[in-house]
Amino acid sequence: MNDFNYYAPTKVVFGKGAEQKVGNLIKEQNCKKVLIHYGSGSARRSGLLDRIEAIFDKEGITYVELGGVVPNPRLSLVYEGIALCKKENVDFILAVGGGSVIDSAKAIGYGVANEGDVWDFFDFKRKPTACLPIGVVLTIAAAGSEMSGSCVITKEDGGMKRGCTTDYSRLKFAVLNPELTMTLPPYQTACGCTDILMHTMERYFNHSENMELTDGISEALMRTVIRNAKILVKEPENYDARAEVMWAGSLSHNGLTGCGTDGGDWATHKLEHELGGMFDVAHGAGLAAIWGSWARYVCGERIERFVQFAEHVMGVEPQETEQKTAEAGIAAMEDFYREIKMPTSLAELGIAPTDEQIRELAEKCNAAVRGNLGKVKHLNVEDMIAIYTAARR
Repeated sequence: MNDFNYYAPTKVVFGKGAEQKVGNLIKEQNCKKVLIHYGSGSARRSGLLDRIEAIFDKEGITYVELGGVVPNPRLSLVYEGIALCKKENVDFILAVGGGSVIDSAKAIGYGVANEGDVWDFFDFKRKPTACLPIGVVLTIAAAGSEMSGSCVITKEDGGMKRGCTTDYSRLKFAVLNPELTMTLPPYQTACGCTDILMHTMERYFNHSENMELTDGISEALMRTVIRNAKILVKEPENYDARAEVMWAGSLSHNGLTGCGTDGGDWATHKLEHELGGMFDVAHGAGLAAIWGSWARYVCGERIERFVQFAEHVMGVEPQETEQKTAEAGIAAMEDFYREIKMPTSLAELGIAPTDEQIRELAEKCNAAVRGNLGKVKHLNVEDMIAIYTAARR
């Protein structure tokens, strides 16, 4: 096992009606003015924003608002939020929504707390040294950004989707009420479950010795998400299934499932980021579309790990060879994706990149990771092209 540091400072308030406690949580922060940051309208239509505003008005909490966050959150809105926060002397941000809203809030927090262009932090030109404090009322179980230090933003000019990870952006609190996720469309729920799985799978597929305990937590988390994702296809208002998935989303990306490993592979995520930047696809669906092709391309480099995944997570019986067992596990995961109506290829995702676009995707990915992609197998540009091409089927 590897040495590790584990840091997860976010206060979690979980359960039915948990959003009613947001006033007290804000007051604990001793802030003067709050930016309520939200998405493209569902938080308003559901009545959630009205309830939060009523709580703030009752508690005497001063606030301004900025909506308009979309999937693959845009840099242009981040700039707008930075300007608004500086003008209004905002000293706390409350995100109301899912991972896209949280990531947009984090980027705004970086931009307010540091001088210069916030995109520099995503373009690896410099590192932030602070961030405005942030909290969230979570409405989507998916990204795990509510307990992670990561943040991903899309720059419209050039279609670049890039991340910045620091502990400065870890949230002060996360309000998790599974009831708030019950009105999500089935596709969005499935995308969220896929993203949750992939956050653990990226860490699970590594190239180091591993802790038995970390493996056990990871495998239980993956089995739990798979089981409850199937339930939610038929019973979208099943509270227990929503709760299991929501808590799994937080645990999958707060570092717990990476303790004692080499940090994990992350190639599927980085390859998908370029798809999101170029084609603006849903993140979870993009991950599902690319994962099987990545897995088949690299599994020979870490066959025993893929065998363990097949047997412990997917319930595959041992086959004649390790290779066949590994391949059966990959196929079983793709069968699961199909069961929850997720794509397993770029064609099913609804995109058909040309050879030229595939090379552009690979070269941009290679530049984004500065030539260092993958732990199971180090991937160069030609490897990435091969994976994208295989996924095109």
